[in-house]
Amino acid sequence: MPHSQMTITHFIIEQQRRFGGSGNLSMLLNDVVTACKMISNQVNHGALVGALGSLDSENVQGETQKKLDVLSNEYFIDHTQYGGHLMAMASEEMDDIYPIPEEFPKGHYLLTFDPLDGSSNIDVNVSVGTIFSILRAPTGKIGVTKEDFLQPGTEQVCAGYALYGPSTMLVLTTGQGVFGFTLDQNVGEFLLTHPSMRIPEETSEFAINMSRSRFWEPPVRRYVEECVAGKEGPRASDFNMRWIASMVAEVHRILTRGGVFMYPIDDKIRDSGGKLRLLYEANPMSFIVEQAGGMSITGRERIMEMKPRSLHQRVPVILGSRTEVQRIADYHTES
Repeated sequence: MPHSQMTITHFIIEQQRRFGGSGNLSMLLNDVVTACKMISNQVNHGALVGALGSLDSENVQGETQKKLDVLSNEYFIDHTQYGGHLMAMASEEMDDIYPIPEEFPKGHYLLTFDPLDGSSNIDVNVSVGTIFSILRAPTGKIGVTKEDFLQPGTEQVCAGYALYGPSTMLVLTTGQGVFGFTLDQNVGEFLLTHPSMRIPEETSEFAINMSRSRFWEPPVRRYVEECVAGKEGPRASDFNMRWIASMVAEVHRILTRGGVFMYPIDDKIRDSGGKLRLLYEANPMSFIVEQAGGMSITGRERIMEMKPRSLHQRVPVILGSRTEVQRIADYHTES
């Protein structure tokens, strides 16, 4: 079937038949897809449906919640809890795990998600997204605890993100490459438009929040200074800097045209361990990036090999084109 005609449901079923599986994962992914469609609709309508603005509440990280943060979280819960494929879920917006209620059947998976990544961009109409990850639930155990979610990223069964931009896209990996789907608003279906996505090896872009440069460690400062020096510097090449403040948008750009995204450890956030959440952002994005031929590290170690210590653990993140991330890793080793 031509890529332009293959729906995400068809693709998931083909993957299941090709690589095995019971079908539970396929049905869970369909539930996730439905939640992303609902969020996309709210994001696209914005002020027309009263979805913009902030609430008088904070999430577990102490961040002011946007209306769409809470609404997106509710969509994910509502559309994934009843299918019988999950034991529990955990969200960046919830303090603790959410066990599937007693009235619903239980499944074999755990779901973690950031329902609306980059929500600070909502009110200025800049791209935002959703990030999710699927883990296996413990077998032969009655009930689920938060410790069951503390699995290294290498244990992920599936990871993906939805990008709510000029078009809505969903990018997905089950460990057999990375595939991108675009939402056809006319038929309400995600269609395969980006098969076998690979991060370009050569790059001339990097993304980092320059306002934090005075807090950076020497290896990161060295790398950025070399990029900024351009053709006259040690890299003998001009680089462009990008910063969107939406991890989904940053990673999507890297998948399509290469580059590096960095939210490194610095003196200001050292006590918190980093900025981005390991379970909801760093691990799923690392899985996608590695499956697309890239590399993802904290600066000192591979992110997906880290053993999580808590549900909302934060970590530094440096990911993107393999040659550039390896260069930054080497600078950390030398330092």
